[in-house]
Amino acid sequence: MSFPEPPDGPRRDTGSFRDPSGHVYLDGDRVIRVLDERGREAWTALENSTLFNTFTSDRRLIGTREIPLADISEAGWTAALQHDRIPVITYPYEWSFGMLQDAALLTLDLLAAALDEDLVLKDATPFNVQFDGVQPTFIDVGSFEKLQEGEAWTGYRQFCRMFLYPLMLRSYKEVSFRPWLRGSLDGIAAGDFRQLRRPRDLLKKGVLLHVAMQARAERRYQAVSRDVRSEIRQAGFRKELIQNNVKQLQKTVGELTGPTGGSEWSDYASQDHVLQQRELKGNFLRKSLGNPALVWDLGANDGYFSRIAAESGAYVVAADSDEVVVDRLYRTLTAEGDQRIQPLVVDVSDPSPATGWRQRERTALDTRANPDLVVMYAVIHHLVIGGNVPVREVLEWLATLRSRVVIEFVPVGDPMTDLLLANKRASDVHQDYTEEAFRAHLARWFEIEEEQPVAGSTRTLFSLRPRS
Repeated sequence: MSFPEPPDGPRRDTGSFRDPSGHVYLDGDRVIRVLDERGREAWTALENSTLFNTFTSDRRLIGTREIPLADISEAGWTAALQHDRIPVITYPYEWSFGMLQDAALLTLDLLAAALDEDLVLKDATPFNVQFDGVQPTFIDVGSFEKLQEGEAWTGYRQFCRMFLYPLMLRSYKEVSFRPWLRGSLDGIAAGDFRQLRRPRDLLKKGVLLHVAMQARAERRYQAVSRDVRSEIRQAGFRKELIQNNVKQLQKTVGELTGPTGGSEWSDYASQDHVLQQRELKGNFLRKSLGNPALVWDLGANDGYFSRIAAESGAYVVAADSDEVVVDRLYRTLTAEGDQRIQPLVVDVSDPSPATGWRQRERTALDTRANPDLVVMYAVIHHLVIGGNVPVREVLEWLATLRSRVVIEFVPVGDPMTDLLLANKRASDVHQDYTEEAFRAHLARWFEIEEEQPVAGSTRTLFSLRPRS
């Protein structure tokens, strides 16, 4: 798979600057972490710990090894590490409930193991976790540091804001956490989440301790300047208190439940017309695959075509806007132990933007890795009719990816387009949504390698190659 190449050797990752003890550099396919003296000391303690081998052996902690520092010219660093590369970087506002829950439990498991060896995680953000297929992997070895006697776990507040409250929001309120995490990289504040609860919510697991009391504590310490760390140390704070808190959080997080009912598209894969056309579309995809390293399956639903793409050895991002179907796919793949497919909650008409510091801290999805093949079965009519995106815009965006494309054109008159048009006037639909206009736009950016009508329908499948 191809990754964006730095122009002149190693360059600092735009999302790595907040930790004074270390930064991450990208050098082609290499991921390099540099450390100052304090960071190196923490790394040595981690490398010599039991947890390092335990968690790296099953890929719960990123594979890491020390390398010469000579490749990094920036002064002030004393050590360099090279990490295994995650195929595609994703963010928590692109995850399903089960993915965020498993990332939270991994963070707590690592913290518990670290505490046993007098280490601690100095932060607790889901951005420290990435998914390799469906395997959550903790990537920030710089987050570990030696536990200081008498100090509390400084990452607790962040864990609540970025893991616990979003999961509670979905579990207790049936409200998606993804817009909240996308809207603020700091997560949901305790005071804000407190405003969402009703009095009876205090009876729900974890709300009184981790929401009400945390919100009260934040209000208490927000208004005055106090040396909270010294106060805690003088009060005789012990490691055992952190360990007890971790156990409580593990139980609370583990018992939260995600979406259990249906959704708009949760039964789509079982519809007659879908089942009837699957074999034909699957065979067309097999003929069109080639040897891609990275495939994007947009509108993946239950992952049927993602599995076909993965048969070629490709790593597949199975993206869909419906969190319920993505969560179901994630849990199915997890149970199967499949590591070639990565489910993701993505609305193609409203994908994750570049955001954070200088709008470069978290990057847009289509800049994080370059797909070799994009599959768009039964998607374009949702973008054009449902999302009011002109056909020209859809194809121009696909052309910017410089990828081969397998796409299905669903014309007006198809039962699914008729459903989308039921409450629209003809004047509300872009006039280029015709097969003639579709082909004309294609000719500008793509060459048609193969096309095939879908038997029993008016649909057509296209295999496309970008023009040079």
